[in-house]
Amino acid sequence: MSIIDSPGKRQTQQERFEKTRTLIYPDSSQASQELAAEVAELIRTRQGKGERVVLGLATGSTPVPFYRELIRLHREEGLSFSNVTTFNLDEYYGLAGDHRESYCQFMRDQLFDHIDIPEENINIPDGTVPLDKVYESCLAYEARIEAAGGLDLQILGIGRTGHIGFNEPGSSKDSMTRLITLDRVTRQDAAADFLGVQNVPRFAVTMGVGTILKAKRLVLMAWGENKAEIVREAVEGTVTDQVSASFLQEHDNSTFLVDAAAASKLTRRSYPWLVGSVEWDKAMTRRAVIWLSRKLEKPVLKVIEEEYNENVVGELLTAAGPAYQVNIGVFNQLQHTITGWPGGKPDADDTNRPERAQPHPKRVLIFSPEPHDAFVGMGGTIERLVEQGHEVKIAIQTSGNLRVSDVAAYKFASVVREMAELIGGQGWEGQLSYANDIIGQLEEKGEFGIDPERVRKLKGLILRGEARDAARVCGVVDEALTFLDMPFYEAGRYRRFSLTDADVDIIASLLENYQPHQIYVTGDVADPSSLQALCFRAFANAIPEGGWTTDCRVWLYRGKELSLAGHEIDMAVPMSPDQLGLKSESLRKFQSINADELETPERNRETAREYDRLGMAEYEGIEAFQRWCQGSFA
Repeated sequence: MSIIDSPGKRQTQQERFEKTRTLIYPDSSQASQELAAEVAELIRTRQGKGERVVLGLATGSTPVPFYRELIRLHREEGLSFSNVTTFNLDEYYGLAGDHRESYCQFMRDQLFDHIDIPEENINIPDGTVPLDKVYESCLAYEARIEAAGGLDLQILGIGRTGHIGFNEPGSSKDSMTRLITLDRVTRQDAAADFLGVQNVPRFAVTMGVGTILKAKRLVLMAWGENKAEIVREAVEGTVTDQVSASFLQEHDNSTFLVDAAAASKLTRRSYPWLVGSVEWDKAMTRRAVIWLSRKLEKPVLKVIEEEYNENVVGELLTAAGPAYQVNIGVFNQLQHTITGWPGGKPDADDTNRPERAQPHPKRVLIFSPEPHDAFVGMGGTIERLVEQGHEVKIAIQTSGNLRVSDVAAYKFASVVREMAELIGGQGWEGQLSYANDIIGQLEEKGEFGIDPERVRKLKGLILRGEARDAARVCGVVDEALTFLDMPFYEAGRYRRFSLTDADVDIIASLLENYQPHQIYVTGDVADPSSLQALCFRAFANAIPEGGWTTDCRVWLYRGKELSLAGHEIDMAVPMSPDQLGLKSESLRKFQSINADELETPERNRETAREYDRLGMAEYEGIEAFQRWCQGSFA
């Protein structure tokens, strides 16, 4: 089915809650390839008629796979962009076009410098005009779009606030290109790019909702589970200026392209029994019963037969038996996920335990994409594994140096310089020279310049020290940490990473040498351009099938992503107040950690409250894990 040339809101029974055409793909790569193929066909068709194509383009990590496919089509299949005119959605106000985090520079890095589009055909809002000239500049941008014949196709992403472009909550349907104040959440999401939220611009120039809706065709892309809830609101919710993407419901030719993770909250994926018949296997039964329990605000064992029938899941009872039998079955499933022995309890009957008893102790390998990720996602479980005698190794996949501020590096170098000057004498010349060199490079590059290699190395070493401090809090000795410094990270920046064979080889070598009995890893549902997703992909590509892996289990944990839902949890590790406090202490060792990550213990409390509401025992907090089933691990 054509993505671009299929207007209207065709719906199947399963899609009936969706008010905008929504196509779900296994991953962002396939979706991007199909969209790029459609765009290429449009360009070539217009070229044959001597006509131009006017494309509206978006920035951020979402369209990166799409842009890479366009570049491939240009290089390998001769697609020319000579007849293409582009208009970008937005630009940070106050950033010059050559600023490394400007959207002008982003577009050059990601697309324009790699294709044959004429320079004069590129249009990006000007973020440098004086404040009293912004209005006229925005009017001129609108006029250029109109003079070009309007947008044939507008590519969109969606922010966590539901914004398209930078149309934050409150943007009206008829808003035009203008200066806008960025939402707190939007600025937090950009904090890593700017080395801290305090450095993120507070304003941006953006096409308005009205400008976007004038496009002949709209395609919105969304990847990763963190976009799932806002995708559901935009596709199934009411049209509201609090979610500007919801206005696409009123456009005659709009389509959402989402991967499986971003689609996970849509009704047809979350609650498929509401849109048709389903196969009532154990997993679907558990999902439905938990949903019904939460909807009724009753523990699982208190849900009665009439309530099944009144809430569209009576079919489950026909398939699986009376309510009390279904309830007990799900209650037992939930109960069996809970364990205080994440590495398995030695000499115990493990029939109904999530992890096997033998071997004991186990070799445990924990992958942490950035130094703090493992402590955010499973700090309490790390402490438990160590306490119970397992051989725990934490593999920190990237240095995380892009997170560290210039202030931290300057502070370190200044201390070294003062020590050298204070102590003086032979043997300190090297330290003094090093400190002066770091300080000089920091001053030369300026606040937003690209860090020289030596500065990045220092920032990585600062984070290594913080990671060791956090690990000690969890009982992990320094020797149990290994720092992989994967090349894709050291050579790149956020939203500009590209995985290489060398990265996969590093992971493969570690796995082969250690041959763990248990692996913990994250990033499986992250935005595919994020470093967490790339680190997971490197792991998935590196781990062999057969051999030592037949005696290994892989557990997925969540870091930056949404917490696992009740029906997704295969292992729930409870934490006492003291253990949760210990986890918080480990997180505070990281100076570069953001507020959301620091609040992870509250997410652990919410998971525990969820179990309590379902009728389980009451715990202070729970860290949740999902079994990875792929290949020999199924």
